Amino acid sequence: MTPPAPILTLTLNPALDMATEVAEIIPGHKLRCGEPLLDPGGGGLNVSRAIRALGGESLALVALGGLSGDRLAGLIRQAGVTFLSILGPGETRTSLSVRETATGRQYRFMLPGPIWGKAERERVFTLLRATARPGGFSVISGSQPPGMPVGFASELAEAMPDSRTILDTSGKPLVEAVKRPVPGLEILRMDGEEAESLTGDPLTSREETADFAQSLVRQGVARKVVVARGADGNVLATADRRIFARAPQVAVKSAVGAGDSFVAGLVLALARGQSDDEALALAGAAAAAAVMTEATQLCRPEDVMRLLPQSVVTAV
Repeated sequence: MTPPAPILTLTLNPALDMATEVAEIIPGHKLRCGEPLLDPGGGGLNVSRAIRALGGESLALVALGGLSGDRLAGLIRQAGVTFLSILGPGETRTSLSVRETATGRQYRFMLPGPIWGKAERERVFTLLRATARPGGFSVISGSQPPGMPVGFASELAEAMPDSRTILDTSGKPLVEAVKRPVPGLEILRMDGEEAESLTGDPLTSREETADFAQSLVRQGVARKVVVARGADGNVLATADRRIFARAPQVAVKSAVGAGDSFVAGLVLALARGQSDDEALALAGAAAAAAVMTEATQLCRPEDVMRLLPQSVVTAV
């Protein structure tokens, strides 16, 4: 059996994720919170955590700084994720997720993280050149820290010319990746709201979403474009094919980590040599499994396997 292709994830703006709950959120009151749960967080790091949960392996490159960075490193070790740390500036950020038990609503507070300078950016390139493997997959996921140029994702991809890069981003970096395509980008992923912000029009049907995704591929933005349609499912387009995976219907407890679990399922299946159809199905099942878990927990493998038959793939 051919071994899976190596997977590398990059997280430049990780977070010490804290989750708790209160009975009711009332302005001006002291809110007595429940016992906090701590998890290592950040796009690429969450992808690596979910890959491990699904029985795969990856190498996570994580920027860490200060005492909170040390604490985060301990949590990564506890999670069993293989990682290399990049010395980042200042203190690694903390994020807070609070569930209001009276309503079931979830409130998420995301701090920006420390500002990066040229010296810190150069350390990233040095480590990428040393660790990216030809023919492997490299996942660039999550928010960019302050101080990064808007086209930094392109610079990162250029530092890994023989790697198949997957970019999952939003906001200005996403707009930049579409306006000035990342060289050799394998997959660009976005959610439906992000896609609609690029088109300026609602994408009300799967066909419209597939048209948009395929148009980006044919413009040279990426070899494959994936657009998430929320509870409906996910579209994947190449230059000559468009497929849709129906989302399994589950009760939502927390949306945290659903996108990262999706990317984990997608890249793990592709690294194992599976087809686009199989990869999209596994990704959709992983995302659905993630929303079933509390707070900042990710997908559970038993849930993913149970939901996988519901993640039916069809042509669009």
